[in-house]
Parts: sequence; C-alpha cells; structure tokens
Amino acid sequence: MGEKSVQKKKYIVETARKVFMEKGFKKVTMKDIVEACEISRGGLYLYFENTSQIFLEVLRLESQEADDVFSDSIKEDATAADILLLFLAEQKKELLRKKDTLTQATYEFYFENELPKRENILKKQFDSAAKIIEKLIEIGVENGEFYCEDCKGTARNIMFVLEGLKISAQTIGITPEAVDREILYILRGLGVEDEEN
Repeated sequence: MGEKSVQKKKYIVETARKVFMEKGFKKVTMKDIVEACEISRGGLYLYFENTSQIFLEVLRLESQEADDVFSDSIKEDATAADILLLFLAEQKKELLRKKDTLTQATYEFYFENELPKRENILKKQFDSAAKIIEKLIEIGVENGEFYCEDCKGTARNIMFVLEGLKISAQTIGITPEAVDREILYILRGLGVEDEEN
C-alpha cells in the first residue's frame, strides 16, 4: 500500500472513530462513514468490507494511542507505586469522561461479533494490562512499596474491578467519589497508605 493509500485509510479510521463515538456500533452504517469521510462508497470499499472491519481498526488505533499516552507519562525515576497510581488516574479520567469515548460502541461490537481469541483486541488489552500490573506489583513487593501474596490474582482482580466500573459508568452512572473509593480499596489491598487520587 502506497503512502497516499495509508494516509487515506488512516483518515477513514480516524473519521469513523468519531462516528462510532457519537452513535455507538450498532447504529453505524457504511453510508454514515461514507458521508462523514466525504468519499464515495467505492472509495470506502477499497479499504473496508464492512463496519466491523472498520471498528477493529478503530480499536487497534485506540489501543496504540492509549499505550503511547501512558508510556509518555512515565518518568524515568518512577517507582512501581508511581506507575500504578498513574495508571489508576488515567483509568479514572476514562471512566468519568462522558463524551468522546468508545466504551458503548465497544461493548455493542463484542456482543454482536464472536471473534476468535487471537483477534479479540479487548481480551488482549485486558490480559496485557493485567500482566503489566502483575509485574508492577511484583516490583513493588520487592522494593517494599506493596504487600501482596498473589500478584497475578491481585492484578486480574484490579482489571475486573476497572471493567466493572466501565460498565457501571455506561449503565447506571458513576461519580468521582465512587471511583476514588474503589481505587482506595485497590491501594489498601496492596498495603499503600491513603493517598490522594
């Protein structure tokens, strides 16, 4: 694929992301994306066969951008506790963001599409984050920052708590105080003294 084609595909994905944020996944049609991109239907079909294919590319882009933002925020001399607190602060921001989020569209997409495990980006993100948190906890335990007997189980529990908070944010709503309370429980479980989030 030439540079012009790569740029065109990227433009389609970035524009489609805005459409999915606005409408969710189920309500978006190829026509919606054609109109938002101001391209011909044939122009869109050169790159994508359907909205599911486009949405998978949107998820890949989101994942890449989230990794970049988090990596760029970590200071060289950051401790395991600093990094975990930064991660939890980023999660809090995402949970409380009312607009410009793909959460609803993502759940709609996964409820509607059964993907093989190797293609399930959401599962890959979950497992990757759990593994990173596990390593952070292990390092924190070694350095005396945390107390934890089961780093792997604790990391997965943290991810399940965050996933539950995401669903609550989309369905019943969630307050900053509720998020702070859950983050505080996570930190207390690791033996971290009360700190501001």
